Amino acid sequence: MSENQMRLRYDGVCRLCANALPAGSVAVYERSTRTVRCVGCAVATSAPPADEDAASGHMSAASPTPPTPLDDLKLRPPAAAVIAETLRQQATAPPRSRLARILGRSPLTEQSLPWYLGAIGELEVARELDRLGPEWQVVHALPVGSAGSDIDHVVVGPGGVFTINTKHHEGQNVWVGSRRMLIAGHASDHLRNSRHEARRVAKMLSQAARRPVSVRPIVAIVAAGRITFKERPEDVAVLRATELVRWLKLQAAALAVDDVDQLSRVIRDPRTWAIPAVEAPDLAAFARLRAEVAEARRTRRLWGAGILALSLAVLGLLPFVSALL
Repeated sequence: MSENQMRLRYDGVCRLCANALPAGSVAVYERSTRTVRCVGCAVATSAPPADEDAASGHMSAASPTPPTPLDDLKLRPPAAAVIAETLRQQATAPPRSRLARILGRSPLTEQSLPWYLGAIGELEVARELDRLGPEWQVVHALPVGSAGSDIDHVVVGPGGVFTINTKHHEGQNVWVGSRRMLIAGHASDHLRNSRHEARRVAKMLSQAARRPVSVRPIVAIVAAGRITFKERPEDVAVLRATELVRWLKLQAAALAVDDVDQLSRVIRDPRTWAIPAVEAPDLAAFARLRAEVAEARRTRRLWGAGILALSLAVLGLLPFVSALL
């Protein structure tokens, strides 16, 4: 397949993960299909073919591909860790029956649903961060250490270095105080976890860069209902995902161009974070799952609209039926 990496002149959509690609985004163009893929999907789907048995000339039996080192974490696709966990949780789900499909039952299991929503939130924030200019560098799903921890997004630019903790709270009301956050009335650890992530990144980045590096934490809220600020935390920025780019660009200059370049190289280096290897998620499988979820949602909406129309029709006929009786 002939393909070239390019900067889009017009808005597009990745054919695999269905993420929007705004004009100016870097993407891979497929000449044969005249479609585009985001860089993350292009990396994930560029794995070499299975090994060939040199003696027999036959392809060897398929086996799980072990995690492999990445030379540059910039190639890490957004939401990589949560996508992988979503697919792991979803792997044991039985196929939906024909009736379940007709009725629009979601393919997601109770176990995979929170991971799926987390992945959608991280993809949404990644889409927003694509709108930052070339003076900013972003690494997604940054693995840290050997215990499987990751940072949703790390951003470095003129305004400094930032960790972004993405939270998808669709339709839920959020209350923010200086020391805690409530989601739909329930206490959360968002502020504490975000502070911990920033301190951890600052420590490891300072060691690798051999200079003190300050890191500011951000909580990015996706799809929430009302957000009420009783008191804004002094050390953590709490923002809607749609506010991220503007907020970052409004930060006072803290790093020179050379500093941004140097820190970007250190952040993108896996050795900074003590990662022996990372797992590449099956983005094509996730795109298929996402399409199934969207189709099920559309089906439920059609059923709902049909039932509503039928109800209104019945209510409209009631006066005539009463008159006849």
